[in-house]
Amino acid sequence: MRKRAAVLCSAAAVMAGSLTALPAEAAAPSGADTFRTARPVWKDCGTEDHPTLQCASVEAPLDHARPEGRKITLALSRVPHTAKKYQGPLLVNPGGPGGSGLALAGFVAASLPKEVAAQYDVIGFDPRGVGASRPALNCDPGFFDPVRPNPVPSTRAVEQANLARVKSFADACGKKHADLLPHVNTTSAVRDMDVIRRALGAEKLNYFGYSYGTYLGAVYAKLFPERVRRLVLDSVVDPTQVWYEANLNQDHAFDDRHRALMAWIAEHDGTYRLGTDPKEIEAGWYAMRAALAKKPAGDKVGAAELEDTFLPGGYYNGYWPYLAEAFAAYVNKGDSGPLVRAYENFGATDAAGANGYSVYTAVECRDASWPRDWRQWRKDNWEVHERAPFMTWNNAWYNAACAFWPTGSLRPVNVANGKLPPALLFQATDDAATPYQGGVTTHRLLAGSSLVVERGGGNHGITLSGNACLDGHLTAYLADGTVPRGGGEADAVCAALPDPEPLTSKAVPSTARGSVLHGLLGFRR
Repeated sequence: MRKRAAVLCSAAAVMAGSLTALPAEAAAPSGADTFRTARPVWKDCGTEDHPTLQCASVEAPLDHARPEGRKITLALSRVPHTAKKYQGPLLVNPGGPGGSGLALAGFVAASLPKEVAAQYDVIGFDPRGVGASRPALNCDPGFFDPVRPNPVPSTRAVEQANLARVKSFADACGKKHADLLPHVNTTSAVRDMDVIRRALGAEKLNYFGYSYGTYLGAVYAKLFPERVRRLVLDSVVDPTQVWYEANLNQDHAFDDRHRALMAWIAEHDGTYRLGTDPKEIEAGWYAMRAALAKKPAGDKVGAAELEDTFLPGGYYNGYWPYLAEAFAAYVNKGDSGPLVRAYENFGATDAAGANGYSVYTAVECRDASWPRDWRQWRKDNWEVHERAPFMTWNNAWYNAACAFWPTGSLRPVNVANGKLPPALLFQATDDAATPYQGGVTTHRLLAGSSLVVERGGGNHGITLSGNACLDGHLTAYLADGTVPRGGGEADAVCAALPDPEPLTSKAVPSTARGSVLHGLLGFRR
């Protein structure tokens, strides 16, 4: 999830204090829980990697308070169970908001031990507004076209150029999707999940979510605790910081991960020849950024696009060798070709990304209140930028449409829950997108849950990514409900996997599970 974020303690306290009840839309709307949709008609949509994958769709109300009104369509995927022991549907979500979950079903089914995966129907879905679900949101397809203004508003003109962009985006969403925007939010998506459960004929739901998908799961569990059988949350959103504060905290965490990349490059000076002092390498990176702000590489990579390119390195260290090579080529040889290719591979926004961003803003701007006075944004983000300059202003503009959003805001859901079976949470200590405290806070709020910590890990999305210790806990839980019980802040601790080697030494294969998973999870989610 890209919403993220040293926040102002007073603001965080006010937000936490407001989480005392469900928003009006979260209270069970009359008739919504009895909405019936036809059972999905599954058709083969298998791929070379996932030959048994099937696809279908179900209808859901646009407005769950008026189930007899307009309908929307939710796209589903499934890898069906094959074992005699059947444990029901396992609904999976990759995060976002705005992430498509159709491909995740095949990945999860293939990555779990066969004997465990065979006991579930692994179900992927595109949440409302996303991907193959209809209608799909796409406010401004060219919003991220290069070259964008410098994110750091060092002059009034630069600030106004960025403000004009985000205001235009908010206006476009309001004009194009005025009928949909009031109904694109987390609680509506959660009620869609329960429609899916009923369409599948399941009394209870098993759920496995990454990133923002952990918030979906926690809210589902709050609204429908009696319908939860198993609940897995990986890289956990802090539900007490939805969403303005979370983003400011993310800025600090991403700055830490960027400096971790600089330290890794310093350790491999024999390959990259950028020096052995991480601070000097970091200074070189900012010098590169300044140069690109004046003269974009290939008419594509300016300061904003450079930040977009290096942001994925904060999610997954498997990208570090590629980013380091592009950095080194630009600094040492004056060759911008690798940097442009890295942007195209990691930073550029395609059609799916444009749709995902539209849903992202729609959900986050609607879910919770944001400052409507730009002076508050300016003050808060300059304060954070002074300590965490890597992504603060880039992230601010990514979210700034919420200052001008055409709908009102709901109140966040208080996910505190004492009515659940044991849930299993996974959290890396150095995760940037969903900082560590989110896992600790959610563990406290979900009574009876267990927290597994990856100590020293900085990746976002840590299960089914090659760590046998983490995957052992996940497998045991999905097999028979076993959870670790260690007491204290964490119930179990796993060591992080080692950082990658440079490509010239031991290349990280693109087919590695970690790379595949992080391709599915995407960035800024």
